Amino acid sequence: MTRSKLSRLAAIGAATLAVIGGSAAPASALSDKIVYLPGGRGYIKFHDDGDVFSVCDTKADGHGVVGRLWEVNSITHNGGTVLILTDGGDSGCGKKGYNVDDLHHYSMDISWNGDGIWYSSEWFNE
Repeated sequence: MTRSKLSRLAAIGAATLAVIGGSAAPASALSDKIVYLPGGRGYIKFHDDGDVFSVCDTKADGHGVVGRLWEVNSITHNGGTVLILTDGGDSGCGKKGYNVDDLHHYSMDISWNGDGIWYSSEWFNE
């Protein structure tokens, strides 16, 4: 192989590693987070101030919404669902506090009870 081909291959390899490394970035720092359902059907929100999660059904369509919080231990990688909230058919939103820390990673997801499709947040931690 010629020197110029080797240089090009090295450049392509370096660019590929940079893209892969960038896509494997660590979980985002803590701040308010929100996941919306399509069609304005509802949302789940994490309120950083007070570590409160809320799930809101925003359409009077006969179907409620359900939100979940997933927790995974950063060291053992064990985890599962730690919080389930529902809302529908009443005024206000379902709310509950849960202490988010830096020893775990968290992800929220939400589903409209009419189709059962889940929409998820990125992973985050304290």
